Amino acid sequence: MLKFTESQSLKNYNTFGFNVVAKLFIEINTKSELQELLKSKEWAENKHLILGGGSNILLTKNFEGLVVLNRISGIEILEEAHNSVLLKVGAGENWHQFVLHTLKENYGGLENLSLIPGTVGAAPMQNIGAYGVEIKDSFHSLEAINLKNGKIEIFKNEECQFGYRESVFKHDVKGQYIICSVSFLLDKPSFHRINLDYGVIKNVLTDKNIDNPSIQDVSNAVIEIRQSKLPDPAKIGNSGSFFKNPIIDAPHFEKLKKSFPNMPFYELEEGMIKLAAGWLIENAGWKGHQENGVGVHPKQALVLVNYGNGNGKDIINLAKNIQDSIQSKFGVELNPEVNFL
Repeated sequence: MLKFTESQSLKNYNTFGFNVVAKLFIEINTKSELQELLKSKEWAENKHLILGGGSNILLTKNFEGLVVLNRISGIEILEEAHNSVLLKVGAGENWHQFVLHTLKENYGGLENLSLIPGTVGAAPMQNIGAYGVEIKDSFHSLEAINLKNGKIEIFKNEECQFGYRESVFKHDVKGQYIICSVSFLLDKPSFHRINLDYGVIKNVLTDKNIDNPSIQDVSNAVIEIRQSKLPDPAKIGNSGSFFKNPIIDAPHFEKLKKSFPNMPFYELEEGMIKLAAGWLIENAGWKGHQENGVGVHPKQALVLVNYGNGNGKDIINLAKNIQDSIQSKFGVELNPEVNFL
């Protein structure tokens, strides 16, 4: 039997830690419970918000509807070959704990994505990525329930239309599905090529005199880097990287490079250039800035934080001021990774 809670605080269900209230709240642990929920009057009579880890959402007000907490769990091997393994993972599993599981089993592919907050089900929605690796690189498929008819549908890699922090679930079919499980095709040890494209990982490994790193070594390096720069949401409310790294064309970049010769960049296909949003924000003078109980983290300018007495609207106002500043100084548009509600 489904168990609904009225007037539920969402403070512990969003990593910013904002204390907004949901009119109705329910935790779902299985696909069958989810299908039952879709037939209920509570679902039919209310607007809906689906939550996983709450790490990619900015709550600005109470939610006058039904909040569904996706806690579908489980990890199983679907197929195994001499060089790879196909894992199916419940959407409600904690992402980092799942990455640790793959490391324990010596499966390669996700080590660069260690310590990213959130759940497995949220990962393909925005094609999470870090240090030269994205979900799409090891993603095989996912199961999602169609909210109109309650049927389970399969989305293959190409059908998800992955882009930079983008997928079909943020655009064409936004709000039409709930992801139940995600499958990943991972490498066995002797068949895996470790990705060290980002020099910062190489630097950490060099400092530790590690010449032939394992996937565990890479994961440890990534964790060390992230912990040195990013605040723990359990201590300071935040959603990790608040803005996407902007992508501009080569002529625009060459013009900027003349004024800012030390500007970091990453070359993409078709002559496009990815800039470091954190560098732009820092060099516009925002790093460490505080106002109205919120601010820009003093160690990583890409992270907006709640110091305990701010609210979602304060974060929005701060973000807008930063965007205007970056546009004015660099002629570059910053877009948020975080979803606003």
